[in-house]
Amino acid sequence: MKKNKIEMNIIEAQEDMCKSYFGGCPGALISGIVWLTAGITALVSTEQISVLVFFFGGMLIHPLGIVLSKALNRSGKHKTGNPLSSLALESTFLLFIGLFIAYFVLQIRPNWFFPIMILIIGARYLVFSSIYGMRIYWAFGAALILSGFGGFLFNLPFHIIGLIGGIIEILFSLIIFYIEKKKLKLTGN
Repeated sequence: MKKNKIEMNIIEAQEDMCKSYFGGCPGALISGIVWLTAGITALVSTEQISVLVFFFGGMLIHPLGIVLSKALNRSGKHKTGNPLSSLALESTFLLFIGLFIAYFVLQIRPNWFFPIMILIIGARYLVFSSIYGMRIYWAFGAALILSGFGGFLFNLPFHIIGLIGGIIEILFSLIIFYIEKKKLKLTGN
């Protein structure tokens, strides 16, 4: 039986994902802005409004990340047949599971909402190391996971992990941006 898909090895698939989405930097930047906005909202408003900002802002991460990828002269779309596209989609389900758990815990222990979410998102960034072939995502995921554990351990106020998550995501998005720009200079692409 003949396959209709383009077959590519793991290195080609990772390079395609990196090139198409600028190493994931645009999505991480938008996500960081969502986290920061939700944290600030929790500080100046209510926890419930902060969660709504986080939820609806989260829905905008992927589409705005694509727009930003295109603004950075990337396609914002990987090649048909890239085997890593399934992994990217499958890892998204982690977010829905985390949101489901965090929402129910919010009713009992509001201060645990953001720590739960940051643990889940940190775990997802560990998967991004395989998707993009970039070890920086191990450090990125670990930083988020450690801050989530810190949120539980120190029972931090509701808004703090929102702010910390935003700062971590924005900082790592800038690091990834730098790595990708450096790669561009070396390869001339």
